[in-house]
Amino acid sequence: MRRQKNPIVNDTTLRDGEQTAGVAFTPDEKIQIARALAAAGVPEMEVGIPIMGNEERETISALNQMKLPSELMVWGRMCGPDLAAAIKSDARSINLSIPVSDIQLSHKVKKSRAWVLDSIKTWVPRAIDAGLRVSVGCEDASRADLDFLRIVAEFAQRSGARRLRFADTLGILDPGSTFSCIQTLVQTVDLDIEMHAHNDFGLATANTLMAVRAGATHVNTTVNGLGERAGNAALEETVMALHQLYGLSTGIAVSHFPSISKMVSRASGKAVAANKSIVGEDVFTHESGIHVDGLLKHVRNYQGVDPSELGREHRVVLGKHSGTHAVLNTYQRMGIRLNSDEVQTLLACIRQHAIRTKRAPNELELRSFFEETLETSQARSRVHKTFARSQRGKPDESHFQAD
Repeated sequence: MRRQKNPIVNDTTLRDGEQTAGVAFTPDEKIQIARALAAAGVPEMEVGIPIMGNEERETISALNQMKLPSELMVWGRMCGPDLAAAIKSDARSINLSIPVSDIQLSHKVKKSRAWVLDSIKTWVPRAIDAGLRVSVGCEDASRADLDFLRIVAEFAQRSGARRLRFADTLGILDPGSTFSCIQTLVQTVDLDIEMHAHNDFGLATANTLMAVRAGATHVNTTVNGLGERAGNAALEETVMALHQLYGLSTGIAVSHFPSISKMVSRASGKAVAANKSIVGEDVFTHESGIHVDGLLKHVRNYQGVDPSELGREHRVVLGKHSGTHAVLNTYQRMGIRLNSDEVQTLLACIRQHAIRTKRAPNELELRSFFEETLETSQARSRVHKTFARSQRGKPDESHFQAD
């Protein structure tokens, strides 16, 4: 097996990400997203499908004319019309895709395995002659016969392709089977191997990481995990995991991820879940009393990812599972020092509020709780003082004996 190298990220937000149901980027949005990804150091982007029409080709051409530091790739089927459209778009790199599983060959295109090999021998050299760098995209590779897939890879290499894309089109692989498939291809050919993972079982990022472990040189990602059905491997998850779990470099500045995530969310109309890893609103938010206590004592007690790398910070919210340390700390940051009785009273108020409203109290509400607690405490104090004064001068009846 090849020595594990730093993988190259080929982000396909502008192609497969846009294939998310209901998503349609405008040309200006595509340009803004491409600029942001390039500024973050994303080395490659798949930016569109030229055969879709003139507007798509014009947008791709405009992106190419921007001379971004990232390599731009287009996607097309392995056929004459798609190749011709790609050439018109001023593309320099192309992924020529073709089904390789028997089920898709039989029921989608009604072709044979021989047709796949003939297509590779025909269209890869023609694309190269047109000045394009070619990746052969193996659609539904995860359901293909592995021996046939090895033959496909060998034909791709002999035909002059520089890369083979292994597409888990339906997201049916697990990390173990991904490793096995990619390792087999790595041992079969000298081509670059690219992993294209879908998230139907929530394993796209894990499968992408396993592909890298097996020797894949390139990985496909999308911002926020956009893509067909359940989406693709998320850019932010994949890159952070490669950096922190594997100690590999992608050359991508992760501090850009929050702003890129928000940009793509606005352009796609797809909200990012609050608990979405890396870029979700709540991923550095803590409520549990045990966690907050540990975090306040030493941040690394409950920190797997340093939020400062992303320009973010830990946030403590108060709720049903909060403890006294969180209440004391929160009110102290508001400039209010509490005694032990006040802490217990406020904690009860906060828990009831969380149960009733299903959310954490805001600062205005926290101040209101404190004022109510203070007024109650002062009222009790006045009652106690009044009672004490009323008892002055009265005989101590405890000394009298009953008759």
